[in-house]
Amino acid sequence: MRHSPRGPLRGPVLLAAAVALTTVAACSNGSPSGTDSPPPAPSGTGPAATTSAAKPSPTPTPPPSPTPTRTYPLSTAPRTVPAVRSHEPARGPGWKPGPRAGVVLGANSAGLADEGRLLAGELGLRYRGEAAAGPGDVELALGGKGAAESYTLAVKDGRVRIAGPDEAGVFYGTRTLKQSVKASGAMPEGTVTDRPAKPQRGLNVDIARKHFTAAWLEDRIREMGDLKLNQLGLHFSDDQGFRIESDSHPEIVSKQHLTKAEVRRILALAASRHVTVVPEIDSPGHLGAVIDAHPDLQLVSVSGRTPRGAVDISDPDAARIVDDLLREYAALFPGAYWHLGADEYVALMAKDPEASYPQLAKAAREAYGPSGRVQDLATAWLNDRAATVRPTGKTLKAWNDGFFAGGVVGAAKDLEVEYWTGKEYGARPPLPYLQAGRRLVNLNDEYLYYVLGEPNDFAYPTGRRIYEQWTPLVVRGTAPVPARYDAQIRGARFAVWCDLANAQTQDQVAAGIRLPLAALSQKVWDPRKPAQSWADFRALATKVRG
Repeated sequence: MRHSPRGPLRGPVLLAAAVALTTVAACSNGSPSGTDSPPPAPSGTGPAATTSAAKPSPTPTPPPSPTPTRTYPLSTAPRTVPAVRSHEPARGPGWKPGPRAGVVLGANSAGLADEGRLLAGELGLRYRGEAAAGPGDVELALGGKGAAESYTLAVKDGRVRIAGPDEAGVFYGTRTLKQSVKASGAMPEGTVTDRPAKPQRGLNVDIARKHFTAAWLEDRIREMGDLKLNQLGLHFSDDQGFRIESDSHPEIVSKQHLTKAEVRRILALAASRHVTVVPEIDSPGHLGAVIDAHPDLQLVSVSGRTPRGAVDISDPDAARIVDDLLREYAALFPGAYWHLGADEYVALMAKDPEASYPQLAKAAREAYGPSGRVQDLATAWLNDRAATVRPTGKTLKAWNDGFFAGGVVGAAKDLEVEYWTGKEYGARPPLPYLQAGRRLVNLNDEYLYYVLGEPNDFAYPTGRRIYEQWTPLVVRGTAPVPARYDAQIRGARFAVWCDLANAQTQDQVAAGIRLPLAALSQKVWDPRKPAQSWADFRALATKVRG
């Protein structure tokens, strides 16, 4: 093998060089050459320094490698019902409830105390009121200029901040947080920006033909709040019953009914969940419970027929009693809406109303001249009842088949159409109402009517049909109205009608409407085609319930 000429000398040469360096160092420190005195040790090293000076220096130990920084994938949108409209993803661990976390209120946000206490109780957190947010906290704050009921929810640095221009929006942000935690255990990093597509979103319940307990109604309000629904319609007067305690006319109240104390409790819970209760006393039809106590108000045909629930609108006593009730209950219900009914007045369903009910025809001609008809008398009745409630400042509603075309008298311009059918007498397709500039709420009986016992070809609606086929533009049947009318369609409600009251228990009703109500909540919050399949949505709705 061939070697480098200097290879065998490498060890002795290095040792000699080390000795030479030691001697030079000794001389340079003042020790005479050749003396037996050892060179001074470097300060702080002691005798070991002399020994080490005669050996090669050890290889330095490399510094420890830095621990890699933890990275996160971009977050995905929270899983909620209804789905949030916008989520800006970010990298981070997200937020989950911790033992030291609490709910706090931002500056000038004391009005959010109810929302804060509710959320804290639901997530097992401490409620600390107005305080600076600390690690792991959820802060609720009022502020901003977004749309009504809008909110932003930001997760960053292990904290959550929910803010909105009004209390309702912040409340909906807390629902998003609650549902996300129930669905996945956490709220993902990033920012949710959310708002409803429609201002009126809810459930209508016929408590007149079937008595529902206060506790049952309260459970529906809690369910609605979590689904970001904001209206509960109560149809509490009909032929089969009058279901709320009355001071002005106690004689008309059914044995099974809600007391006013129970109603006030329902209203208080509804207010805390940002649900407005919309009461309805239907007239001049559907007044059988009133007629049972006042048979002299019954409408009678020329042949002696007495159609169930129809009062004689030419009799001033009928108007007086109904107005007494309207004033009494308008004071009980503080919400912004009142429903006047006006549907299915049997006198107008006759082939020739004027011939069948000559007393009504006579009253119409006396009031409106030779051209006056029974439909004009009915429209005037509706306008007069509206005039009774209007001083309260409430928005007034009536069923679409209470608006008649071609008469001498027209319905008041401020009445909002509650559209349910195109089949009844006087009912027209949706477009004429919209073309007249009316605002409209969608209660399409094809998709949104849950009629107990399924009479008259009704079938219990499914959540899947609503989720996959219906939008607020689908007002009648299955065809949508033109999108240019979208702003006039103020929202929708899912309706429970108790035509065959004993066909289901109230618990069966609650179970039957659960998925349809969830599907409705999705489509009134965001009418675009949902990103999730129905199967995924159904599973999620079950998981986040309650």
